[in-house]
Amino acid sequence: MKDSNDHARAGRVRGNLSRRRLLQGTAGTFGTALASAGIYELIDGFAKPPDRATVADIPPIQEQYILQNEQVVKVDGSGVKSSNGTVAVRVPALHDHVITAKLNVPAKAKELQEAQHHLESALLELERQFPATPTGVATTVAWGLSYFQHYIPSLGKTSGFFKAGTPYPAYLPVDLRTSKTEGRTVYALQEARTFPSDQPPPGFGPVRLEQNDVAVLLRSDSLANIKAAQNALFGPGSNQAGSLFKVTSIRQGFSGGGFYGQQGLPSKLALAADIPGAESIPRQAQGFLGFATTLDSNMGPGNIANLETLPGFTNQWPNGYFKQGTTMHLSHLFQDLVTWYEQNFPKYADRVQAMLQPGLSPAPGTLALQPPGQSEAEVAQGVQRYHAYGHTGSMSKVDSTTSTTTGNYGKTYPSGTTIPVRGDFDTLDNPFHYTSDPTADHYSKKPAAGLHFISFQPTTAFFNIVRLSMDGHYPDMTLPIAPRSPHAGINSILQTTHRQNYLVPPRRHRSFPLAEFLV
Repeated sequence: MKDSNDHARAGRVRGNLSRRRLLQGTAGTFGTALASAGIYELIDGFAKPPDRATVADIPPIQEQYILQNEQVVKVDGSGVKSSNGTVAVRVPALHDHVITAKLNVPAKAKELQEAQHHLESALLELERQFPATPTGVATTVAWGLSYFQHYIPSLGKTSGFFKAGTPYPAYLPVDLRTSKTEGRTVYALQEARTFPSDQPPPGFGPVRLEQNDVAVLLRSDSLANIKAAQNALFGPGSNQAGSLFKVTSIRQGFSGGGFYGQQGLPSKLALAADIPGAESIPRQAQGFLGFATTLDSNMGPGNIANLETLPGFTNQWPNGYFKQGTTMHLSHLFQDLVTWYEQNFPKYADRVQAMLQPGLSPAPGTLALQPPGQSEAEVAQGVQRYHAYGHTGSMSKVDSTTSTTTGNYGKTYPSGTTIPVRGDFDTLDNPFHYTSDPTADHYSKKPAAGLHFISFQPTTAFFNIVRLSMDGHYPDMTLPIAPRSPHAGINSILQTTHRQNYLVPPRRHRSFPLAEFLV
């Protein structure tokens, strides 16, 4: 049940929202979109920043994708921090922005090396201003296959990593497991593909498999810090790096806000934007669909998602150029809240079984749920018994270590340890805050409930296997459930619009990787 004061405040916000329409991303005006966060400017007034421990002078680590000093709290069933809490949850940054771009640099060695120094200088200056933590701003720079293919056709210099003349894609990390399975060389970074349950909105056309050269992920509890970072990296000034890029999209969003008992951002912002179904979002929910999504046990620990951490994944151990890097999947999906809360899954128990797995019956209103986990055989048995499977249950074993494993850095991971690290966040973008191609992207100023999905894992092939299991497709069997059926987890309420895969280098090579080897 909603607090009447929450709804009164939401009503006042709706009135303010009409005056803020002009602040929303304008499809054809990048400068306006960069200067304003639109509806997301309400977040800092809505949400108290998480109570994070103060850590002075944290040196940035090589793993760009790891959010340093991310707080882990114990929450009760409602998802609120409590001394009696039993479920460990990571408290994500309140603000998440992703900027994608094509390069505005000639494909020549001198110009690329100058660009490399220019961008790295801007990144170092940013780090001097803000720690790479949620209280500052955490920056992740990821590179698409189009960058390597078009700008790094071959390496002209011999190094400790490569021989002179090494052509694209031979310098990329090799996916050892998939190469062995397929009997050919397969690289850790692959082009994005679609999946059986992928279905864009009516009239959208096929899922857009993007070809951006670069994507920059910015995470912070402060919108002002995010804006400063965006200006440093994409602004037009001589001491900024914007001249290097042709920005293709700005994607904005949020997560959390309710871990300390306040109304969560998904509920507040969906109500403020008059999103259909917003009244059904639980008051303190971390995400639009109601459940806690950053359970510590469901996120890869430490650097497990690195290219080289787990033996046998790639060839980057012990001395690969991309060692301490990873791969990243970025996609956008709409979430149909009316279908979720009112049509396909009107009861709390229905939503639990769709989100986790059939057969569970927690106390009504429990948002922080630790699923028991299912093997492929148990998922298949559940389908026989309940004629359905759940979202997390279908993936719980596929995305984890299958036996006790000792990593290359000496840490031992128990069987069932999650490997991917997710960074997904809810959004009101439709589909983006800004796009350079509003017609092709079907841009609209009307807010819509969605998800900018981000996942870090050692190889693209590993992501594909996990994502296929969400549709009931396993390497050795396919579940007898239509992938978009209401009996197939949460698939029926998702509509995918965009996908792309990226390589996230280590921090030392984050700026125009490999450009130093060009001649």
